Amino acid sequence: MSRVYPFDDAATARAVVGADGTLVEWNEGARRLLGHPADAVLGRPAADLLAGAAAPPAPTGRRWQGTLPLRHRDGRTVTVWLLAHRRPPCGEDPGDWLVVTPLTGGEPPAAPDPLTEAGLIQSPCPVAVYDDRLRLRRMNEAMAAVIGLPEERVRGLRLAEIGGRPQSEELEQSMLRVLTSGRPRDLQTLMCAGDEGRSHAWLARMAPVRDGAGRVRGVCLAAHDVSDNHRARQRLQLVNEASVRIGTTLDVTRTAQELADVCVPALADFVSIDLLDPEEHGGEPPARVTAPVQLRRTAHRSVLAGVPEAVVETGRTEEYPDFSPQADALTAGRTVITSVASGEMDRWLRRHGRHGETVRAFGLHSSMSVPIQARGLTLGVAVLARHRRPEAFTADDVLLAEEITARAAVCIDNARRYSRERETALALQRSLLPRSLPRTAALEASSRYLPAARAGVGGDWFDVIPLSGMRVAMVVGDVVGHGIQASATMGRLRTAVRTLADIDLAPDELLTHLDDLVLRLSEESGGDGSPGEVGATCLYAVYDPVSRRCTLARAGHPPPVLLRPGGRPYPLDLPAGPPLGLGGLPFESVEVDLPEGTVLALYTDGLVRSRGRDGDAGRELLFQVLGRGTELLDETCDRILHALLPSGSASDDVALLLARTQGLPASQVATWDIPADPALVAPVRKQVVEQLDTWGLSEATFTAELVVSELVTNAIRYGAHPIRLRLIHDANTLICEVSDSSHTAPHLRRAKSFDEGGRGLLLVAQLTQRWGTRHTPEGKTIWAELPLFEEDV
Repeated sequence: MSRVYPFDDAATARAVVGADGTLVEWNEGARRLLGHPADAVLGRPAADLLAGAAAPPAPTGRRWQGTLPLRHRDGRTVTVWLLAHRRPPCGEDPGDWLVVTPLTGGEPPAAPDPLTEAGLIQSPCPVAVYDDRLRLRRMNEAMAAVIGLPEERVRGLRLAEIGGRPQSEELEQSMLRVLTSGRPRDLQTLMCAGDEGRSHAWLARMAPVRDGAGRVRGVCLAAHDVSDNHRARQRLQLVNEASVRIGTTLDVTRTAQELADVCVPALADFVSIDLLDPEEHGGEPPARVTAPVQLRRTAHRSVLAGVPEAVVETGRTEEYPDFSPQADALTAGRTVITSVASGEMDRWLRRHGRHGETVRAFGLHSSMSVPIQARGLTLGVAVLARHRRPEAFTADDVLLAEEITARAAVCIDNARRYSRERETALALQRSLLPRSLPRTAALEASSRYLPAARAGVGGDWFDVIPLSGMRVAMVVGDVVGHGIQASATMGRLRTAVRTLADIDLAPDELLTHLDDLVLRLSEESGGDGSPGEVGATCLYAVYDPVSRRCTLARAGHPPPVLLRPGGRPYPLDLPAGPPLGLGGLPFESVEVDLPEGTVLALYTDGLVRSRGRDGDAGRELLFQVLGRGTELLDETCDRILHALLPSGSASDDVALLLARTQGLPASQVATWDIPADPALVAPVRKQVVEQLDTWGLSEATFTAELVVSELVTNAIRYGAHPIRLRLIHDANTLICEVSDSSHTAPHLRRAKSFDEGGRGLLLVAQLTQRWGTRHTPEGKTIWAELPLFEEDV
């Protein structure tokens, strides 16, 4: 790729040697110097121009200078001083060498010359004067020291030819503007001084040089080394960038990766973040780190694609002995700088051959190990290495790395603490939620629970509770807040709901008792006992498969969605009720008929609400999914979560419970009205035996006859008329229920040896799977469940 030069081409002999050693450019100045036309030398090896001398060794740096004997076209030898610049690859150009030598300006200018009267020669500031062709006329010793070449060698060359870098061409363009406009101009740039490998920040101040008539005769260039200010600004900018880019999430791995991303390439060419494995120290970082150290690679970053320098993959652990830089930094609690040239890493590299191979393959020459420390704990180590940048780490680099790492360490510790609390809360939550839903004759049910992605585990819960008489209770609740406290509160409320459900309270009564409990929890958690410190919402429903009716009540919770067979989903019109914890406000129950096959959807508001969607839009999506079919409830749950939470994560906890009602056929229920006459108990027992024979349950006759006899006799003796007996059965259970209009509940008592009675309920308790009492508006019902098949032991 040829470069275009805007000035006189013949004043400098210039050639370009390609990466393969052939000549790819040859200007008019080169023809004037050696006599060879361009078409005679282009494409031929540059070494053919040497006049009988052996080719010099290939240069290794960015610049080379020296005197060589060259072959003129007429056969004579011309000894020429040459200046060569290595130019880096540009696009598809593999890079080349720019070789120049001046043809004019070799003699000092004759006095008087306005260009030499600029009063600059003894200035401590690097200053150079260029003529109206932007070729060097004079420069002081300070500028010669910066360039690394004496004035007599480069006089007559343009700045782009002296510097040989893209920044030199940029400076020359600015000088051209000064020359044509006559106005001063400043430019900041990064360039290496002479043969130095490290770049300096320069402020180039360019001003026109005028003669006595005011005509612009050239340009004066003064260079000011502002590297210290530049590095200070860079450090400040990098620290500010780190505070913005690091800690955007409460994820340890993501935060460690953000630390690595910030440091590359601004501070290092390769960065690895290794953290102490908390599982080896009981879940917490150790109080004191001792070698050897087990570290887990959490993140790394490189200037090279694919991070080929990484020997350890992310997620893997590696042991670091006491003589490794990582262990040295962790045990000493300070930053450790090592270099290959000093031999400080030899033992470590010999011990770990793969690390040594990587160092040699990529030319890693220095590393800096910075301990990651926060709140008095050592969390891990960040290792920064250089191979593309030639300069070693400096004291300023150490301060900058420590500042960035300290900020990241706090974020990593915050993420670690959050992750630990989240895992604890999630484990607590899962232990408190039902692992599986009970199978009942009343319902087919399926559920899902999804913790919040960022806010942490909350207090959402659901439950399915078998009740007496084949009935089943469904509950969904949501405790305000997140974390372990919310999960613990949820556990207490779920236990309370189960306890209250066991005594067969109506939904509105159950919520009233639950409201009292939340008020007490608020008083316990707060210093002033004011309500509202603990809050929750709840929906409670009881379904009876015999009557196929469902009684529901809610406390500030979203209403359930109903999908009747052949119908469309719709929200049930149910009084909202106040949230739990306000106290003193009533709850209302609603009773609805539910045909067999009706689907109920109970959920928490995290399902339908999100940052970019309100509750109404979310419920509409829920209706759409339910309307597409609910043949398999488990698959329907997955479809609902995928439609409403396509990313797989939620901003709040999500609890979802789907239930399909099942009715109990009338043929599986038998009812008798019992006269208040103890003498008629025997005929009742006979009718029960006949009914069991009709159902094909003769094997349960003996136990059922005894239980019915005891319950009916108790109702006649201690209850109030009317008295009713009901038998219900499904495939596994036979239920005996005796109801009367008395509200006095029976209780077990220990009969004395000489007592004639008092053993009836004790006998019932021994013969049945479970028994109990439930109160109704008309009185009470005593029930007992008998297993129809013996459970395998």
